[in-house]
Amino acid sequence: MSKRPLGVAVILVTALFFLWGFALNLNPILIPHLKKACQLSDIQSSLIDASSYLAYFFMALPAGLFMKRYGYKKGILTGLLLFAAGALLFYPAASLRWYAFFLAAIFIIACGCTFLESAANPYMTELGEMEQPGKGIHLLNFAQSFNGLAACLAPLLGRQFILSGTTFTEAQLKAMPTAALQNYLQHEAGAVQIPYLLIGLVVLGVALVCWRTALPEAHAPQETRKLDWAVLKQPNLRLGVIAQFFYVGAQVSVSSFFIRFAWHAARINEKNAALLLSFFLLAFMSGRFIGTVLMRFIAPARLLLLYSIINILLLVVAIFARGYVAVYALGGVEFFMSVMYPTIFALSIRGLGHRSKEGTSFLVMAIAGGAVFPVLLGYISDLTQNIQWAYAVPAVCFMVVSSFAIKNIGVKQVTLSTAH
Repeated sequence: MSKRPLGVAVILVTALFFLWGFALNLNPILIPHLKKACQLSDIQSSLIDASSYLAYFFMALPAGLFMKRYGYKKGILTGLLLFAAGALLFYPAASLRWYAFFLAAIFIIACGCTFLESAANPYMTELGEMEQPGKGIHLLNFAQSFNGLAACLAPLLGRQFILSGTTFTEAQLKAMPTAALQNYLQHEAGAVQIPYLLIGLVVLGVALVCWRTALPEAHAPQETRKLDWAVLKQPNLRLGVIAQFFYVGAQVSVSSFFIRFAWHAARINEKNAALLLSFFLLAFMSGRFIGTVLMRFIAPARLLLLYSIINILLLVVAIFARGYVAVYALGGVEFFMSVMYPTIFALSIRGLGHRSKEGTSFLVMAIAGGAVFPVLLGYISDLTQNIQWAYAVPAVCFMVVSSFAIKNIGVKQVTLSTAH
């Protein structure tokens, strides 16, 4: 295999990591924005996350089966077409200002992202091995850094091109003449049309390039991860799946309502809050690498326990403090979440041997926590009319993570992946 086709393939697949990272990290922008445009409660706006993470839950296994039968290239093309279709549906959804339409579009985008993620991780590893034996994992880590880059850029670009920076109180909205109110709401809804139209066209462009490019042949996994419930008889795996479910729920909850939280706690407008969120997501990305270095000196479970306790304390501050102290405490949680997903993953499958792939299926499905806990947070926020109190939800989630860490405190070393 010549270097040129491999190089083109690496560039294209790296772009996929950026695309799905960008799409998922626009949710914290969409939640406050569509809350305004469609006049939603917090629990209703939380369905944006539920739509995304339920798509991952339901489509992960079908995407794997599709790849097994039709190969990586067709899997990638299917993912890109679903992604583009969902993005383009934002245009009519905004014209109609119909929230259910938005949720359907987000679900379709997430289905496409599931296909892309299912294909890109193993395919990038194989491309690295084709170029040079042993290079696969290094190439994969390189590509995944673009996923982190997208996580930082999404709030910045969403701040610039979607958020208006205009927020009215309930009393101000009720005082508006009907025509003025409808014009305001339609203008807010319409703000997503051009950005998502451009996203859809870019994704279609990538799909066209992939279709016209002769990608290097690689064998899709011949062994699809199956749901073998018997593997859950392993106590540590069972606890790990539970911990991962709660962790993903905490991660999504902390980020998704950050802009709403910043306004409630410190009256930071949505544009400035989105800028802060971008910096905190950069801290999350850097924390992954710093945590990996720390694990050379601190046992993974001990670091996981330490980070969990710190996050619980930071969330207590975020719940009861006011002003920038609360906001920066919540932002600090992003850094200390950084190593949790791969650490829980690695500790959970430790000792499973040839059954590791079966256990992995359940750990991947635990991402459904991202569909559950933001909804619970939204419900408590609506019930109490205080979104700060609702952040008790991720605090409880980190208690579950810390319990899992205590159970694994004797483990000295694990191999981490920078995925997710």
